[in-house]
Amino acid sequence: MSKPHEAVVQPPPKISTLNVMKRIQEVIRTMDTPSWLGSVPHNFGEKSAGTMKASEWRVLSTVYFPIALVSVWGEGSIHEDPRAASFARRVLDHTMWLVSATLLICYRSMSAARSQAFLEYILDYNRNLTTIHPDTHHHPNHHMAVHLYDFSDSFGPTRCWWTFPFEGLI
Repeated sequence: MSKPHEAVVQPPPKISTLNVMKRIQEVIRTMDTPSWLGSVPHNFGEKSAGTMKASEWRVLSTVYFPIALVSVWGEGSIHEDPRAASFARRVLDHTMWLVSATLLICYRSMSAARSQAFLEYILDYNRNLTTIHPDTHHHPNHHMAVHLYDFSDSFGPTRCWWTFPFEGLI
């Protein structure tokens, strides 16, 4: 039993629900996309979808996730209580920092302003990761992502030196 002066810390509301996964799958299934955009498994999240490649994750995270997640967590979405709505919005903003960083670093050209915007987004994402997701820990990839800023300055746009074409040949 807690003492009267101790605050009871409630766990954050559950955000990764079956409804969220169904909405993501629905967006993948029903959204019209240009023919040049790579496809992703319509049954994303299910075991039968198999293992996705990096290019599929990029398309999923920069095209389908934003649309699906804004519709379930964004302004005007319905939640069971105000606390859940507030938390969903924080998670959505946090997710959009990563989406924005990914979009910026994947452009075909790079400028000082784009590089700086990427750095700000990825730093905000990393700074808030354990606050928004307390059970998550930073991994080397989180640190390495920050260095993409340095690499884009030294080597140009990421598309000039990423290895997707070579992975396809292998």
